[in-house]
Amino acid sequence: MVRARTRLLVVDDSAVVRQAVAQAVARAGDIELVATAADPLFAMEKMRRSWPDVIILDIEMPRMDGISFLRALMAERPTPVIICSSLATSGSATLAQALAAGAFSVIGKPMLGVKAFLEDSSNDIVAAVRAAARANVGVLRSPAAAGGAMAGAAAQSLHRADVILSAGTTPVLQTTDRVIAIGTSTGGTQALEAVLTSLPKTVPGIVVVQHMPERFTAMFAERLDSLAAIEVREARSNDRVLPGRALIAPGGRHLLLKRNGAQYHVEVVDGPAVNRHRPSVDVLFRSVARFAGRNAVGVIMTGMGDDGARGLKEMRDAGAATIAQDEASCVVFGMPREAIRLGAVDQVLPLSQIAPALVATDRGIVAAAARQDTGE
Repeated sequence: MVRARTRLLVVDDSAVVRQAVAQAVARAGDIELVATAADPLFAMEKMRRSWPDVIILDIEMPRMDGISFLRALMAERPTPVIICSSLATSGSATLAQALAAGAFSVIGKPMLGVKAFLEDSSNDIVAAVRAAARANVGVLRSPAAAGGAMAGAAAQSLHRADVILSAGTTPVLQTTDRVIAIGTSTGGTQALEAVLTSLPKTVPGIVVVQHMPERFTAMFAERLDSLAAIEVREARSNDRVLPGRALIAPGGRHLLLKRNGAQYHVEVVDGPAVNRHRPSVDVLFRSVARFAGRNAVGVIMTGMGDDGARGLKEMRDAGAATIAQDEASCVVFGMPREAIRLGAVDQVLPLSQIAPALVATDRGIVAAAARQDTGE
């Protein structure tokens, strides 16, 4: 049976953008550009006649802005939306609102040279549309947030993480401090909000990699900090990993867990992209495997690709407990699926059960350590 082509709608007041996107997808045999519109009101008229599978949407447009349209769309009929906007490169509050409203992914177009940029990015545009078409529409709902990187070409070799994780560094002391490591990508802002806002202040320290645009992570952390009982902030080098605190990797830089004696802290570093990402979940998870071992819990959630799968396997091999978000609650099941396939996962749970499982797992780690200390 021949698979139906993905039906695409482009909403942008720039004729140049509409034409460039049309040319990009014309070469993809599995995508059909069913309509274009200069603003959301025109788009609504066309959508009433034929609903698209995926929408590429600008933010700044006449008559109705893209964010208002996105919110209305997610409330009425959730549909994967790719934001294509010059605001996406600035980490602005407007972009934060778009992701919080349920945007599937983001293409940041420059202020100048838009046509040349879109022509050069045609493969990324096609990949983003294909990925969006596979999204779990049931969890794309307002006021959900969805963020992360677009799908790209084949992932780079994991050995690039060794450039960042220097060989031979191992902890020299035992510690009873625990740490939770979370990695996620597309759909992860929604998933992280659900998990972090459900955790008590007594939860172990948390380190997080979320694939998202550079300069956006600080605002994202501030928003979560205002909603959660725990402290949430963008990570800085030498920040302590403390109970009731979550540290989120800055966009564009890797996050590593380190130890100084029996205390954990983080290091924020530059370095090559790993699995096409910086920050990379694999880089974080491998550092957690090395420095926390069985005192850690690893969680891999919604996202495209396979970043984090091998790192989670290293964590499990080092004795850590590991959790993957289940397919039904993921926007994109790629990262959890790869981790499960590698045998890196102890538990596969719906999003709503991850926070309670983290609390229960931590109690189990403490109890096991107590039994070991008493020789039981």
